[in-house]
Amino acid sequence: MTNELNKRDWIAGLEYGLAVITAFDHANPRLTATQAAERAGLTRTAARRYLLTLVHLGYAASDGKLFWLTPRVLRLGWSYLESARLPRTVHPYLQRITSLVGEAAYCAVLDGDEVVYIARNGANRVQNVGFVLGARVPASVSSAGIAMLATQPPEQFEGWLARQTFHPFTPFTMIDRTSVRQAVDRARMLGYALLEQQMEQNVRGIAVPLRNRVGEVIGALSVSLVMNKESTEQTVERVLPILLEAAHSLMPAI
Repeated sequence: MTNELNKRDWIAGLEYGLAVITAFDHANPRLTATQAAERAGLTRTAARRYLLTLVHLGYAASDGKLFWLTPRVLRLGWSYLESARLPRTVHPYLQRITSLVGEAAYCAVLDGDEVVYIARNGANRVQNVGFVLGARVPASVSSAGIAMLATQPPEQFEGWLARQTFHPFTPFTMIDRTSVRQAVDRARMLGYALLEQQMEQNVRGIAVPLRNRVGEVIGALSVSLVMNKESTEQTVERVLPILLEAAHSLMPAI
């Protein structure tokens, strides 16, 4: 949901500049001005001017034909992580979760149709389990995403579901609306979400919604772990009470 903005306060250039930046993704790491224009909904001339400005400011680079983002763009995301209260507040709780369950713990929020991981704790293991800080993933393949979607009013969730195009990451990824709806319904009934092998094979995720002091869902706490360590039931018995205790303890602080 976006806040209402008086037309006289709207700066179109900022909106278009951000649209050009977000035109780049893993499938489109390098773009021509024409391609950037198509993805950002601008004319080629306008897109080229924004791209050249980004190059001048150090946020993009170019070989004269193709453009690509530079690491300086990460400053935008890190400004949030450094200034926002939620990542700082949850970190001690993530440390406690990790110390108790021996697995990486995360805090994630919904941003549009995706989940963004804004805080994490736990060492990277040999197995590539879990998400890096700042990772954006489809909500349907994340236990945190399913946990948050399960708290939405039915009409809001159905609107989200209708917008989605699902892509398989593993042979087990849910790629149809019926399966995703069932996963959300199950999480709504249980009060937590558990997904297996959705984004990476042999990986299980369990998550609970994170509410603030007035009961609004503002994120989710989750743990990712290797499946061959224990059964699904053993994971729930071992991890769920710790996640629920952390979420409950956090409520007065957020």
